Amino acid sequence: MAVILALDTSTPACSVALNLNGVVLEDFRMAPRLHNDLILPMVDQILAQAEITLADVDAIAFGRGPGSFTGLRISAGVVQGLAFGADLPVIPVSTLAALSLEGFQKTGKNNWLAALDARMGEIYLGGYHVNKVAGNYEIRPLIDECVVKPESLVAFNEQFDGIGSGWCYESVLSSLLPDTPEHVLVDLAPRAACIAELALLKWQQGEVVSSYDAIPTYLRDEISWEKQAPRIGKR
Repeated sequence: MAVILALDTSTPACSVALNLNGVVLEDFRMAPRLHNDLILPMVDQILAQAEITLADVDAIAFGRGPGSFTGLRISAGVVQGLAFGADLPVIPVSTLAALSLEGFQKTGKNNWLAALDARMGEIYLGGYHVNKVAGNYEIRPLIDECVVKPESLVAFNEQFDGIGSGWCYESVLSSLLPDTPEHVLVDLAPRAACIAELALLKWQQGEVVSSYDAIPTYLRDEISWEKQAPRIGKR
């Protein structure tokens, strides 16, 4: 097992979690425009709660997107700095996959169409099959992540339940499914606890990157991330 610190600032929610060998601690707050002020104190607080330091952590995970441009830059920058200073590997995790895991945890339903409001009449969209076998989560992509206008989508062959702020377009998305979804959880945001759970799977499979390669996924082609030397020192 492993000790994984996870954080997410991809939406108006701000959250930090710690996966301690399968036991997850989390601090989750709805805090629009306060991510930059809150995220590092929240990291310090959850490490103190677990009575460990960053030196005891095996890897740092983060919601790599899609999501808010500003929020993704904040989380990626913080993760780069912490990981560089402590010489730790990084585990980028899809925010849409994390949403799908949250939906499974809340309802037990397996297929999730995760969507986040991308503004400008668009949504970030991805479809996942989630399961738990012998105590371990399994997640498989069914629809590749994309940014799209809901009305430009074609009908889906598989049935899904819905989760995320992008389901503000519920009437359009539901009309593309074989049947009306049983669950539409529009008010839920990606959580660091779910990112920590998925990061453990990636850790076990060796899917880690260096601090230099901890970059956001924006999906919109015109947005780019300029790699630079981290500016946050060892904590």
